[in-house]
Amino acid sequence: MTDKEFLEYTVSGTKIIAGSPMYEIMHRLSQRALKLTSQINNAYHSPSELRELMSELIGQTLDEGFGLFPPFYTDCGMNITVGKATFINMGCKFQDWGGITIGSNCLIGHNCTICTVNHNPEPESRVNMSCQPVVIGDRVWIGANVTILPGVRIGFGAIVGAGSVVTKDVEPLTIVAGNPARVIKRIEDR
Repeated sequence: MTDKEFLEYTVSGTKIIAGSPMYEIMHRLSQRALKLTSQINNAYHSPSELRELMSELIGQTLDEGFGLFPPFYTDCGMNITVGKATFINMGCKFQDWGGITIGSNCLIGHNCTICTVNHNPEPESRVNMSCQPVVIGDRVWIGANVTILPGVRIGFGAIVGAGSVVTKDVEPLTIVAGNPARVIKRIEDR
């Protein structure tokens, strides 16, 4: 199985059984991500150098408007897609096996965690995993210390308040906050 086929498999939501050949591919790709994020996090890099390193990590050429303040962590990297002019602040952790799509002109606050993996609830097989994508629309602002759980979609122009845990979809032009995140108000269409 190629890396591309494996990544398509994880995005499909099919289970990954611990100790299986799929699990071994996951481990190998994690080592690649650890190596690249170590390069990103352990020395100063100019904005253009960071774009190059992040482009290599995610396998996508990022535009000049992309910004990153390290450190940044991911367990794969190859299932992250980022739109134009998006900024990711310090300390973010992206668990992207299930796929993370971030739109254009987004702001991702300090220490955000985006999860796409769940473990089996049965104690005997808890190490087995299944994945679901997270999709963040254009012009979304994610506040500091937000956690986004697997399968969540955040609509255009939404705001997620600092410290929130997002467990379900967020409608476009909506402000949500809390644990679990709840609608605070709508943003007026302009």
